[in-house]
Amino acid sequence: MSLAQILRPTSLPEFIGQKHLLGSSAPFRRLIEAGSIPHSFFFGPPGTGKTSLARIIAAKLESAFFEFNATSVKIDDIRKAVDANKNSFSKPLIFIDEVHRLSKTQQEVLLPIMENHFALIIGASTENPFFSLTGGIRSRSMLFEFFSLTDDDLRETLTKGLAKLGKSANDDAAEYLVRSSSGDARAMLTLLDFAAKLEENITLDTLKRLRPNSLTDGTGESETHYNLASALIKSVRGSDENAAVYYLARLLAGGEEPRFVARRLAILAAEDIGNANPNALQLANAAFSLVEKIGMPESRIILSQLTIYLACCPKSNSAYMAIDDALALVESGEIQPVPPHLKDAHFAGAKSLGRGVGYKYPHDFGGWVEQRYTQKPLDIVKLNDIGFEKTLKEWLGKIRVDVTR
Repeated sequence: MSLAQILRPTSLPEFIGQKHLLGSSAPFRRLIEAGSIPHSFFFGPPGTGKTSLARIIAAKLESAFFEFNATSVKIDDIRKAVDANKNSFSKPLIFIDEVHRLSKTQQEVLLPIMENHFALIIGASTENPFFSLTGGIRSRSMLFEFFSLTDDDLRETLTKGLAKLGKSANDDAAEYLVRSSSGDARAMLTLLDFAAKLEENITLDTLKRLRPNSLTDGTGESETHYNLASALIKSVRGSDENAAVYYLARLLAGGEEPRFVARRLAILAAEDIGNANPNALQLANAAFSLVEKIGMPESRIILSQLTIYLACCPKSNSAYMAIDDALALVESGEIQPVPPHLKDAHFAGAKSLGRGVGYKYPHDFGGWVEQRYTQKPLDIVKLNDIGFEKTLKEWLGKIRVDVTR
């Protein structure tokens, strides 16, 4: 059994870190102590206690604990775990790691389990699973973020590890164990575990021979995976190509999954560039595909090209703002009926396939014709005078003016 497994906390008092969730007055801790826990999804960096907390919750509830990984879980396995405990006094806890990888079919299986409280569902992921979970799952659960452990958290864990092993470490070795582990307790304990097999008093030289580089290339506790990713995106958005490539290098040198970077840049291409340069999204899509196929270290070149290109592109967030404004309109109750002439021919009673009664086919009028598409006028899309978006704006203005003359 590894040192990390031996030191896994089994109760809340033993748990180190995540004070925002488990501090004495934190709402989530109070729910755990009351035994009233919602279906929950934990996300955050590795080695921060997501699985350990799920196990502690199961022990607190005196529930059977079933651990699955979304990459290999079978629907029947989940059903069997639930069915075997249906008559138990306490419901089982189903823990699913890598929960963002659950398919829609697998999520549909969870819905009745969650709705009828046949089991407590807790998922974990190193990525925010919000957008990969269906609306039904999200409405029945709560999302909790875990943060990288602080240096003080790691030092406390290290003290326990050394005591358990009956070993010692030089001050510089202890500092390296903490600083090079980037808030990941499991990574630190793994390095300590193997170093302890080589010497009684652990030295910096041995540690560096086992793990020459910091997990985040020398980043401190305030410069986590999430902060570097945020800095990359904000530098690209701000058109600072030098800063963008620097933060890209920091992420890659720290062992960041290149697909994560490509995914974030693809989102940025639509959110922050959009129709100011439609080619940005195409290049981001191509880069994402190539990164998946090629992998590191060559993918660094592809990501560098994409990062520089996106940083140098004209910027517009009109597409991002438009869809959010439209969704807010719909969610506020602005549900306009579809005008009769826009309805499907079958429902509109038209004889001509695909056209409702009174529908004007734009191609019959040179590409555009004035007609009503909503019951009430809408003013959602705000095109900017930037890049290709300016061309789109001018084209719309031109055809509307030409046809209405």
